[in-house]
Amino acid sequence: KKEAKAKAKAEKEAKKIRQRAEREQREKEKAARLAGVGQDNFGDAPLVCSKEVTDKVWTGIADLKPVLAGQTVLVRGHVQTSRLVGKGAFILLRSSLFSVQGVCFESKEISNAMVKYIAGLPSESVVDVTGVVSVPDQPIDSATQKMVEISITKFHCISKTCAPMPFLMEDACRPDCGKETDVGAYTGEEKESEDGLVRVGQEVRLDNRWLDLRTPANQSIFRIESMVGHLFRQNLMDKGFVEIHTPKLIGGASEGGSEVFQLDYFGQPACLAMSPQLHKQMTAGCSGFERVFETGPVFRAEKSNTRRHLCEFTGFDLEMAIHEHYDEVLDVFSDLFISIFDGLNERCKTEIERVREQHPFEDIKYLRPTLKITYAEGCKLLRESGVDQDDYEDLSTENEKKLGNIVKEKFGTDFFFMDKYPLSVRPFYTMPCPENPKLSNSFDFFIRGQEILSGAQRIHVPDLIEERAKTWDIPLEDIKSYVDSFRHGALPHGGGGIGLERVVMLFLGLPNIRKSAWFPRDPKRIAP
Repeated sequence: KKEAKAKAKAEKEAKKIRQRAEREQREKEKAARLAGVGQDNFGDAPLVCSKEVTDKVWTGIADLKPVLAGQTVLVRGHVQTSRLVGKGAFILLRSSLFSVQGVCFESKEISNAMVKYIAGLPSESVVDVTGVVSVPDQPIDSATQKMVEISITKFHCISKTCAPMPFLMEDACRPDCGKETDVGAYTGEEKESEDGLVRVGQEVRLDNRWLDLRTPANQSIFRIESMVGHLFRQNLMDKGFVEIHTPKLIGGASEGGSEVFQLDYFGQPACLAMSPQLHKQMTAGCSGFERVFETGPVFRAEKSNTRRHLCEFTGFDLEMAIHEHYDEVLDVFSDLFISIFDGLNERCKTEIERVREQHPFEDIKYLRPTLKITYAEGCKLLRESGVDQDDYEDLSTENEKKLGNIVKEKFGTDFFFMDKYPLSVRPFYTMPCPENPKLSNSFDFFIRGQEILSGAQRIHVPDLIEERAKTWDIPLEDIKSYVDSFRHGALPHGGGGIGLERVVMLFLGLPNIRKSAWFPRDPKRIAP
């Protein structure tokens, strides 16, 4: 009797195990069907590992237009949104600046599993979509390609999002609510939107920069920034300039200042370069190249938590020999910026509008030739507007902004430059003004009341360089190689340095330089 009871119990337990295994197998088969296993028209694609080259041809989303109606296309992009509506799935597929809607409905060829697979795919997954281009009855407002959509016939996931999204892309793309201030301290704190809609804060964006850069506005900002670099090189090379590459590891302080990142260079004190200043002077004025430019990183160890300062930024520098007056340098800079502004307005129209959609701004106004005023004239304009400003005191950021507004109202331009700055507020290598020893042959360029370029005629006589260095209490031993480079005949020369991120920020009317820096470095951020 005991044996019979044990046998029955064992059989019962075996049945449970068998039923559990069968249930698990059915669930596994169902999951496989939903994942498209064994299906040709949907599912997870094999790993792209350069195993083979096929005859597939991908069409860019930007090229999807009504003229392709009726044609089958293959496109790749990120799934920005996906949703299930009845027996159909709708997705918004995005690649760089462009997006298109895809639709898929149950039919003889399209299974319910395929529809559910498409609708259930995590956002930002990368997919290949094959389908027929059609023209919808009504424009699709959510997509850039409003006059077409794709009727999906095949759908394969190339790379699936496998971690929770820190924010929704729709929230990251939402237009600004009101205008953020572009001056003052930056704390990273975010205010709630007045319209109650969710927006992604700047710090969250920067913590997840690889995702933030996917937004159409950011895609546009950095394409515009790339174009600035292209136009900069093109204009200067057409004028006979040579591109140079100078060291970023130097002994001492690059300009005799204290705001440098110090480091140990095999037992010797060194620092990261604050600018290519001394080396570009050597190459232009002392090495026979006469006209040089450089694009590269610039490092400033300033604890400036503002909306316009970075600890590392991209410097666009030029230096050139002059024949008799530093106005020759000013003419080059004026033509350079006008050509950059013209080039951006002509070649980046789409990108500019995509930025404007999220960050509304007015196009900058500029004159031909560029408006020129002296430092004294600028100070006078401020005083006439009730601002206390002495001719021999440096301009504060606040007064620069006020002057920019005054100039815009009086002369109708956002872009101008001032020259003849007080000698006391310029670097030691700046040539003094021959008419007034308290002034210098130096200048700054401004966009929307913020400085984007600082430059001057340089001193090319060793004795005068040493005299000015002593005035600044700079040890001559620290700049010995620099001074020595002028002892064998040096050409009179001048030049200036441009902050790329600030130019882009101000051209696009952005309120924070972090929006125009790929991966910003400020006193509180060194990652990602």
